[in-house]
Amino acid sequence: MNSNQTKTQRSLPRRLMTRVGKRFLHWIDRLQIRHSRIPTDPFLDNGLFDWVPRLEAATGEIRAELNAVMQRPEDIPSFHQISPDQERISKGSNWKTFGFFVFGQPVEDNCARCPRTAALLQSLPGLQNAMFSILAPRYHIPPHKGPTRALVRCHLALQVPKDSRNCWIRVDDQIRRWEEGKVLLLDDTYEHEVRNDTDETRVVLFLDFDRPMDRIGNFFNQTVISLIRASSYARKPLKNLKAWNQQGR
Repeated sequence: MNSNQTKTQRSLPRRLMTRVGKRFLHWIDRLQIRHSRIPTDPFLDNGLFDWVPRLEAATGEIRAELNAVMQRPEDIPSFHQISPDQERISKGSNWKTFGFFVFGQPVEDNCARCPRTAALLQSLPGLQNAMFSILAPRYHIPPHKGPTRALVRCHLALQVPKDSRNCWIRVDDQIRRWEEGKVLLLDDTYEHEVRNDTDETRVVLFLDFDRPMDRIGNFFNQTVISLIRASSYARKPLKNLKAWNQQGR
């Protein structure tokens, strides 16, 4: 048996699991729409979450810790270096990420470097994922979709190019632009893309939270999150982050 045949055989179980997983998530998606306690629109109203004003009020402290991290951009990994599943949408060094939490698991070294940010994040209810998302000038994140409606995506804008009209996010058929110190809430299961057609870097604090659900929806959402947490989708980034930080010491 040649090496190509061996690789094909090894990839068959992965492709089968991916296909089954997508069908399962599609079925769950319909259930989540029925049992969500908040709208399932592309963008969501900030008033749905009482912690939004507290997060926005902490922008200055968070940005101060971001500035310290940005002193050594070469030490910040690209998204696909940490999460290989992002290779299609993260190229070169154009989209860097500094992770704090991956599906509820803290990245201890990074939290220690930004203690005020980490303390605030730990106080927010239902937090699953958190990172600084750093987008280089003239970069386009192509259209893609998130894996599950169990989560709500949040962006706190920390650094927005002066030419803000040319730096935007599209979710479904709606386009929004960031405003420093303000939160954007969105449903990333809709097709979405990001463009930074400026000469400056854009940075947001990128968060995922549990979607508020009724009892039935919450049961299924926690099941989905538990499955993701146990999969390579979550385990690989945690492993890669640990290796990256150890290498940089």
